[in-house]
Amino acid sequence: MSLATRKSHPDSPSYEADVKYFKLKVDAGADSAITQYFYNADAYFQYVDFCHAKGIHIPIVPGIMPITNYENLSRFSNNCGAEIPRWLRNRLEGFGDDKESLREFGVEVVTELCHNLLDGGAPGLHFYSMNLASSVTKIWKNLSLSDR
Repeated sequence: MSLATRKSHPDSPSYEADVKYFKLKVDAGADSAITQYFYNADAYFQYVDFCHAKGIHIPIVPGIMPITNYENLSRFSNNCGAEIPRWLRNRLEGFGDDKESLREFGVEVVTELCHNLLDGGAPGLHFYSMNLASSVTKIWKNLSLSDR
């Protein structure tokens, strides 16, 4: 599954075409999906609702990318078509060379995103760690999932 926003996959002709092809995969036997990473819980839930309206009723697990380095995140997002909301981009740019504060802020933002997703009914979380497990570990601890 490409995106949990109203944007389509970079190689897709449209958002609706993405969902159409997603439905074909589900009809062929796919029993779950993982989205590309995103930072807007509302967009995820709108996407899931849109998929349900199109007859897609499998778990759609949100993809989560911890924020550890703004330059890398920006480059990676541009290459794969993922959206970084303007408010988040502005805050990340404001950290300049203060990489530790940026990572701490990233953990806070992504922890809140994960709480919102789980509280809203997301069937789980998939972390894209990019071999940088420390932020994922901090986010996971912040979520206190053993208490749920």
